[in-house]
Amino acid sequence: MNDSSRALRLELIDISKQYPAVKANDRVSLAVAPGQIHAVLGENGAGKSTMMKIIYGAVQPDEGEIRWNGQPVQVASPAHARQLGISMVYQHFSLFDTLSGAENVWLGLDKSLSLAEVTRRIVKVAQDYGLDVDPARPVHTLSVGERQRVEIVRALLTNPKLLILDEPTSVLTPQAVERLFVTLRQLSQEGCSILYISHKLDEIRTLCHHCTVLRGGRVTGEVDPTKETNASLSRLMIGAEPPQLQHRAARPGQTVLKIKGLSVAKQDQFGTDLHDIALEVRAGEIVGVAGVSGNGQQELMAALSGEDARAPAGSIAVFGSDVSRASPRARRRLGLHFVPEERLGRGAVPTLSLAANTLLTRTENVGAGGWLRTGAVDALAAQLIERFKVKAGGPGAAARSLSGGNLQKFIVGREIDAKPKLLIVSQPTWGVDVGAAAQIRGELLALRDAGCAVLVVSEELDELFEISDRLVVIAQGRLSPSVPVAQATIEQIGEWMSGLWPKSAAAKEATHA
Repeated sequence: MNDSSRALRLELIDISKQYPAVKANDRVSLAVAPGQIHAVLGENGAGKSTMMKIIYGAVQPDEGEIRWNGQPVQVASPAHARQLGISMVYQHFSLFDTLSGAENVWLGLDKSLSLAEVTRRIVKVAQDYGLDVDPARPVHTLSVGERQRVEIVRALLTNPKLLILDEPTSVLTPQAVERLFVTLRQLSQEGCSILYISHKLDEIRTLCHHCTVLRGGRVTGEVDPTKETNASLSRLMIGAEPPQLQHRAARPGQTVLKIKGLSVAKQDQFGTDLHDIALEVRAGEIVGVAGVSGNGQQELMAALSGEDARAPAGSIAVFGSDVSRASPRARRRLGLHFVPEERLGRGAVPTLSLAANTLLTRTENVGAGGWLRTGAVDALAAQLIERFKVKAGGPGAAARSLSGGNLQKFIVGREIDAKPKLLIVSQPTWGVDVGAAAQIRGELLALRDAGCAVLVVSEELDELFEISDRLVVIAQGRLSPSVPVAQATIEQIGEWMSGLWPKSAAAKEATHA
């Protein structure tokens, strides 16, 4: 035991952590060798993030022992973890919105370095590892994918001996994922150990040397992922294979959403101008929007949801009604519901209960004079928790107490359950496990089959190909012609994501008939 411990970079022995509503970790053991890329697999709420926070010093275990390079250690704080050589990239980003990327990185580094020196190092690391980062941009102007790259560069700047990555590719394009894998393999060859949390089974089988499986806070298996199939890994994780989606041919009806001549100037210097966007979405179809993060998705979503009411008059219509300058509430009255890409802070208020968070978009339980029917509010939250299999401590649980995937299920479920006539959803399965992703995609297809018009923005091409009837690509604030999924290829869409679609196609396109 001692000899093997000396050979290990990290060892957890019988780690336990109890929260009021759940035992997140129950006598968990884990061993990571130097240079090993070690996957941690489990469904949402299995205890993965708690285990990572314990290793990183953000949470203290109730029981058990941590050994670092063979020596017992108590990781007192994230600062202590960084001193030891442990860095972590969280699934929910830990960046200050009002600061630039460089200033955020600077906060966690040796204060003897100047901001200019830190900026130079960011640029060098970003170039070395093929990560596209502009250190001068304020974080609030960055898309989710761009923020993720800032987090990864920040972790790499500390020259970690152990790098913890929690869902690092959830909002990266296929090309960016390939570049990240090159980076991680390079770090591994240099002796850095990597703990890799992902729900993407293909990634784990392609990248990782070893895999520890958690279910219900306990280790239920350790496997060599290169010798497993997606089906066998899924069975280890959730006890079954995810259900196959029933994707019947679409029967599009009337035009529900019509966008024509939508041009909106960016609201800050780092945004993206929208140029003459035109698109129709009909009842009973799912239209997917693909694109590299930061190409106008945020601006398009803001214009469609009503957060940005600067759209030209007549450029956005729902059921023939001009909503270009209408408020989000007025759009909801016409049947438009919206799921933003950012869960905490926009999709949900972190400190409020799940019951209170239903009131953000569901006003059926608000009586005359603004009185809340609290029993009905709690009942709605309980119904969503049950229907969408959300692991939570009940309707009174704070949104921030849920794992990322469970909060996503709740937010998406809140809008699907409203029986929308038009659903606009951004990154619907970001950070959710294979079973939950299959459930959400199945619910979106069921909505479509019930006659809802669905617009899905996602950076996961596999997801878009799985659920969409038609695809468009957004690049540099412009929208490509639409193409039926049956006629599209991943290679073609990948090319279009660089803005390289044939301009003649737009003229020839017979609009979605």
